[in-house]
Amino acid sequence: MTSGSVHINTDIKKKVSSFLVGSNKNRRFGDKLFHGLVFGTAAYTLFIIVIVVFSVGAGSIKIFSQEGFIGFVTGTAWNAVEGRESYGALPYIIGTLMSSGIALLIGVPMSMGVAYFLVEMAPSRVSGPLSFIIELLAAVPSIIYGLWALFVFRFLIKDWIETPLYNTLGSYIPFFNQAPFGLDVFTAGIVLAIMIIPIVSSISRDVMKAVPDSQREAAYSLGATRWETSRMAVFPYGKSGLLGASILGFGRAVGETMLVTLIIGNAIGPSAIPTTLFSQSQTLSSLIANEFNEASSDLQLSALIGLGAVLLIITMIINIGARIMVSRMVKVSPGGRE
Repeated sequence: MTSGSVHINTDIKKKVSSFLVGSNKNRRFGDKLFHGLVFGTAAYTLFIIVIVVFSVGAGSIKIFSQEGFIGFVTGTAWNAVEGRESYGALPYIIGTLMSSGIALLIGVPMSMGVAYFLVEMAPSRVSGPLSFIIELLAAVPSIIYGLWALFVFRFLIKDWIETPLYNTLGSYIPFFNQAPFGLDVFTAGIVLAIMIIPIVSSISRDVMKAVPDSQREAAYSLGATRWETSRMAVFPYGKSGLLGASILGFGRAVGETMLVTLIIGNAIGPSAIPTTLFSQSQTLSSLIANEFNEASSDLQLSALIGLGAVLLIITMIINIGARIMVSRMVKVSPGGRE
């Protein structure tokens, strides 16, 4: 090997070394930049949450000081007459939970059925267009569902479901012993269920599609039927995602405003406590939407913001409870999924 070739090799090594050093510097700069962006995004999200909590808490201090937090949550009166003002959130908490519960009981099983059909049963020429239509339904604004329910759907519910139930079971079961009107908590729950079905079914479909085919093949190899395969392999494997989809739909129903405002009847005070499925009621968000622009005093405005604080607390409880349920249902060990 000549001295010239040694000199050339040394130059090449220096160039490669300088390139690698520069590349490492660029890589470290890129990592730091990415870390800063991610940290900033997380901090911004936390900042928004803190601002929301602070704003709602500061706005509701006046009503909590006068009524007390427990007194406000358990109170039933809603009197905005100046000098005799009294506010309570209990009827609207019950209305919120009851309408959302009806939506959950109706919407989640139907959503799981739709997702199961799309993933496990429908051929690709059917599942593709149908999945696209379901995703389009998820994008429809809630006010559209509300207007359709107000002018069309509530009459169908009243004539085909509520009136027969009242005539046949009203004398025996207290839940059906009120003459139906069509604008009540039952109709609101059904329409909420229709609204959350596209969301829950879309997420549930993705969860079921993510289940490895090896799970299904193992069940089929043992002689399981299609339903047994889904019950023993698909649903247990994706139970955390399916539960998350259900809780997401429940949270959407709890916070829904315009749809419920149009269809639930908008009762006030103790009469807003639903004693039957056909009772007119009101939710926390619908009462805020109805009265916020017409609040005549600072105390009434604070009471409405207090309703928002209660709704925020309910939403947090739902999400924390869902997190606890998921952590108990799914345990991950170093060896894999248990």
